[in-house]
Amino acid sequence: MSDWLESAPEAARAYLDGRRVDEVECIIPDLSGIARGKAMTASKFATQAQFYLPNSIFFQTITGGWGEAAGEEGFTEPDMILKPDFDTTSAAPWTGDWTMQVIHDAFGKDGAPVPYAPRNVLRRVVKLYNDRGWRPIVAPEMEFYLVARNTNPAHEIEAMTGRTGRPAAARQAYSISAVDEFGPVIDDIYDFAEAQGFEIDGITQEGGAGQLEINLRHGDPITLADEIFYFKRMIREAAFRHECFATFMAKPIEGEPGSAMHIHHSVVSAETGRNIFSDADGEETAEFAYFIGGLQRYFPAATALFAPYVNSYRRYVKDNAAPINLEWGRDNRTTAIRVPVSGPESRRVENRLAGMDCNPYLGIAASLACGYLGMVEQITPKDEFTGDAYDADEALPRGLYAALDELEVASTFREVLGEEFCRVYEIVKKAEYEEFLQVISPWEREHLLLNV
Repeated sequence: MSDWLESAPEAARAYLDGRRVDEVECIIPDLSGIARGKAMTASKFATQAQFYLPNSIFFQTITGGWGEAAGEEGFTEPDMILKPDFDTTSAAPWTGDWTMQVIHDAFGKDGAPVPYAPRNVLRRVVKLYNDRGWRPIVAPEMEFYLVARNTNPAHEIEAMTGRTGRPAAARQAYSISAVDEFGPVIDDIYDFAEAQGFEIDGITQEGGAGQLEINLRHGDPITLADEIFYFKRMIREAAFRHECFATFMAKPIEGEPGSAMHIHHSVVSAETGRNIFSDADGEETAEFAYFIGGLQRYFPAATALFAPYVNSYRRYVKDNAAPINLEWGRDNRTTAIRVPVSGPESRRVENRLAGMDCNPYLGIAASLACGYLGMVEQITPKDEFTGDAYDADEALPRGLYAALDELEVASTFREVLGEEFCRVYEIVKKAEYEEFLQVISPWEREHLLLNV
């Protein structure tokens, strides 16, 4: 076994079980959460401590275009230094040979972390917590759809056909029979997850046709973001094996609920290991309230990261399983901020705003940044909302441009994430929006062609 594999996680070494690695995929998540990088033979990977990619991978839009984010030096595409994090070594069990994946971190030639690399943004926020003696804990929930293969973007997305030969039915939330419809795909997801060393807390049927949710156990934010990054690719590969697609679009099917990435948060003391949201008597602490207050104050600025595409805002529909407000409530799924039922040791706060289409590193970083600022600035939350929060005032930005406007003026929030990251992110997102405006939709042709 190569020396670098000696420091790999146990699951990676167990997967090989004495076999020789054929190929290593050296990857790094871009702003959209797409894996960029290089594939090389294992023998070559073993001989080099780093490799290089141009910084322009972070200026690329979801369509393959470019945002003019290079800065004063111009679009010269200088190389970044990419260094492997061997703790992220993971199998790629869907490949035809013995392939491993390794996530890399991006540095400039001066050795400083590249500020707009998403993993570095999350690491920056986590460090702010650590510097105050806090250790943030997150537990993500991943919603996604299994849909019929769609090779023509002009055609609407349709539910996949299950084992009964019938298209998946909507509004079958928590149905075990509905989950069984997708049994072969789910079996592969479990097998792939085991090979990669990931623990799935549970899989449930959600309210949409072919919509599933995977819950991950709680842990370190960077580790969990890595797992979501890996999971998205792995679930897509499992779906491909069974002639269907897995999609993480926020709103893939008209009339169906959108897909969220709910994020549960707690914070523990690095000194004592105790949850700082509960005091010695098990009662809620001021930090617990301040964390909620920070989410309420800074969620509008963070929305551009929770909802990064024009499609994302189709999810925020009244009475359709996604929040349209900034309220908080106890065990209330109509609020943007939910406090689940729990004991004092596991007291936590759930962010229900983030969509599954967000970059997991940036979504978690933004959410933690809001809570951090709430505790540091001691922001008192609004009174708890009781009842149906869809009756409350709508308080979210109504589209991507409005969300970017909120981000632009939130100087304190930008400082936590990093000003250079925010600058690049805004430029890329505006470039994507301008590309979207060049496309004429069927709705426009149907209703405007002969009527205006």
